[in-house]
Formats: sequence, C-alpha cells, structure tokens
Amino acid sequence: MISENNIKTNSLAAWILAARPKTLTGAMVPVMIGTAWAWKIGGSGQFRIVPAVLCFLFAFLMQIDSNFINDYFDCVRGNDDRATRMGPRRACSEGWITLPAMRTGLAVTSLLACMAGLPLVFYGGWEMIGVGAACVLFAFLYTTFFSYLGLGDVLVLVFFGFVPMTFTTYVILPDHLQAVCADVILSGLACGLVIDTLLVVNNYRDRDNDRRDGKRTLVVHLGERRAEKLYQWLGVLGILLMYNLLFVGRENGFLYCVLTLILYAPYGILHGKTSALMMRIKQGRDLNIILAQTARNMFVYGLSTALLILVS
Repeated sequence: MISENNIKTNSLAAWILAARPKTLTGAMVPVMIGTAWAWKIGGSGQFRIVPAVLCFLFAFLMQIDSNFINDYFDCVRGNDDRATRMGPRRACSEGWITLPAMRTGLAVTSLLACMAGLPLVFYGGWEMIGVGAACVLFAFLYTTFFSYLGLGDVLVLVFFGFVPMTFTTYVILPDHLQAVCADVILSGLACGLVIDTLLVVNNYRDRDNDRRDGKRTLVVHLGERRAEKLYQWLGVLGILLMYNLLFVGRENGFLYCVLTLILYAPYGILHGKTSALMMRIKQGRDLNIILAQTARNMFVYGLSTALLILVS
C-alpha cells in the first residue's frame, strides 16, 4: 500500500497511484467472461492461450491509459479542484505528476496498448486494428466530450461490455469457430450493466460538483433517489440476464437454478450491502468506500459468471 503523503514528483509511486490499480477490475471482468465463453464453445482443444493473454494485457493498458487521460484533462479543465473534490486524490492536480510528464505517459500507454493489441491481427484479422483504434479514440472522447453529455454509461456498455466480451471470445477461438454469438453479446450487455455500477457511484458522489461544472451525467439527470435505484437494479439485471441466458428452458432447470443461486449469492449479498451503505452515506468523501466495494463486487460477479458459463 503506497502512502499518498510525501509523494515525489514523477516518481514510480506517483505513476502507480495515477494508474489507479483498483479500477483494473473493470478491465479484467469482461475479458475473463469472454475467455470462459471461448473455453465453453471450443473446449480445451480449440482454446488459444496467446490471444487470451494479449486481450488481458490490452485491456489493462487501455484502462491505465483511460485513467491517465481522465487525470490530465480534468486537471487542465479545473475539474479536480482540491478544495471541492470528493473523489480520491489525482496525480496531476496534486502535483505528483507534472502535466508534460503526463502527456508523455499518455503517449507511452497508448503506444503500449497498440503494441499489445496489434498481434491480435494474426488471430482475428485486420478488423482488429479498427477495434483497437476505436478503443483508443473513445478513451479520449469519454473524458473530453461524452461524459459531459451524460453518455458515459453508454460507452461503458459498449467498451466494457459488448466490445471486450465479443472480441475476446472471437480471437481466442480458431478460424472455423469464429462467429458473433448471440449468447456472448447478451453476456456483454449483462457485464456492461454491472460494470456501470462503478461509474454510477462515481457520478453519484460527484453529482453536486458535476452540476456546478456543467457536466450533465446520467446521475445529474436522474437525481439522487433514482440514481440509487439505478445502482441497485444494474446489479440485479446483471444476474437476471445471465440466469435467463444460461438456464431458462433447459433440462434439469431446478438444479441449475440452485447452482445459480449458490454462485451468485456472494455477489448479490455484497451488492445489496453496498447499495444500502451508499444510501446511508448519501454525500461526501465517505462514498469512496462504496467505490472500492463496487470494484470488489464486480470482480466477484465476473468470477461467478465465468464459473457458471463453464459448468452450464
């Protein structure tokens, strides 16, 4: 655990804090579930380990890149004012990393992500270049444009749901099994809904500052009470979609129903407790506890979902 006191400018500790390691859960979960689908569809004999590793590496690097982008542009825009900021401290606004150094960091992480993703061309075709370019482009557009229009949640569904889920499964499987499968797409929707809980609680905490700065997030549009309901239902829908996808109408439905309840029980309990705590706290920096718990809950959901896919 790195102490945030006495951080040296542009030090390794500063860069680690700027990378926000806790947010890597959001990058891991859709790739993990997509990997489970690839194993389910192709079996061990058709599973290709190299593209699986590259997908995880690309996802992690793109998440770090997105965090650097957010850190840099929010500082430049003055959105990370130290006196009013409710969220965790940010590297540029705290002076841990200088703006020129962060620009270099942005270039390096973008380049590394592209280098990690480029070999996927050999497994998924030249269209992988377009997918990678879209990921890099929208990482910039999220912070600089879409988040101010209340469209951040849509981008989460796309780039933390549909895109990583479908293309992870696609590139891991050999050519004769590669296809856009409806089950995988629906899993991407379920995963995107659960991961969006992280954005919702982040925007819930910052709703007053966002309203002041003209940042019209979905939470600002909905208001406090409906945002709390949204947070609750995103987790519930993530479970219901996967249950309906995997087990409804199957033989031995009762057995699978019990299995689903057992495997999703940890996530359901944790999500319910986190929701209740968020509604008690309501405002202030204490909501950062909810942010950390939500990241944990997402990982539990991803692990449970991957296991259910493998045993279904």
